[in-house]
Amino acid sequence: MSARASRPAVMTDVAQLAGVSHQTVSRVVNGHPHVREETRERVLAAMEKLGYRRNLTARALATRRTDTIGVVAFDTTLYGPASTLFSIEEAARARGYHVSVVTVPDPDEDAFADAVERLLEQSVTGVVVLAPQRAQVRVMAGLPADLPAVAVEGGAAPGIPAVVIDQVDGAIQATRHLIELGHRHVVHVSGREDWIEADARLRGWRQAMSAAGLDLPPVLAGDWSPRSGYEAGLRLVAEQPEATAVFAANDHMALGMLRALAEAGVDVPGQVSVVGFDDMAEAEFLRPPLTTVRQDFPEVGRRCVDLLLDRIAGGTTWFEGPPVVVPSRLVVRASTAVRGGDGAPPAG
Repeated sequence: MSARASRPAVMTDVAQLAGVSHQTVSRVVNGHPHVREETRERVLAAMEKLGYRRNLTARALATRRTDTIGVVAFDTTLYGPASTLFSIEEAARARGYHVSVVTVPDPDEDAFADAVERLLEQSVTGVVVLAPQRAQVRVMAGLPADLPAVAVEGGAAPGIPAVVIDQVDGAIQATRHLIELGHRHVVHVSGREDWIEADARLRGWRQAMSAAGLDLPPVLAGDWSPRSGYEAGLRLVAEQPEATAVFAANDHMALGMLRALAEAGVDVPGQVSVVGFDDMAEAEFLRPPLTTVRQDFPEVGRRCVDLLLDRIAGGTTWFEGPPVVVPSRLVVRASTAVRGGDGAPPAG
């Protein structure tokens, strides 16, 4: 007996037999109108030949009796996605729901469809998608039309509500804090180029600098890692010795920056002030303790789960409206000081 014959057929089997993509099979199964009739018939024939049938998901979605929420996550190794996932699990547990998590290594349509199918096989009552990158937002268009869904962290596809932290305002707070301390050459260490949050934090830095009438120094590109922050610090010392302040797009890069500046004999905050973003647990224990922007992940989890359960209870799928925005907050510690001051932390 073949391995395929030992288990029920899944969408991947149907797609292979019909010679189409996984997403096309999903569209046929969910009745999407934008499928050529010839393709639809080929998929239906493959489904019949393989004995493919949807599991009890449709019934579960109709009755809303399941107590499991599915989560599709693309990268949980970084602080932001990991904290978001934890907050969703905590909020769901508080509401009496279990959470089933499927991770997808790459923002690929077929991989995303496979992940959703695995969750549907568990009869999840709704799905949360962690989508911090633009490519992940694009693949969300393949979600089944009858499945309540919420996007969190970065952005959402049309028709799907989103819960996001105010990244732009957080970056404005960080940059304005440095400007108010008298710094005029504030360098930004950016996150990964394809991340929505990295773009938002870059825009916030630019807005605050422009509002103060200051020139924009060259951005130092990073990739969220401490090593990239360290390398940015080496470039800062070599290429922009006039800089007196740095706003790093996350705390891990700020950590690397602190190491590079210390090795170069640059005093923080006496010569250069440093601000991060995230307020990771270690931030207050760095040397010096790191001024940073705190993201309220517990509130994100609560708002996300509440929004999803409201949609499940209301039987709605399509959504029109702005995202739910959770504020961010600057936390001032000892890594920032008045420009040209004695290195003492500012009051506040």
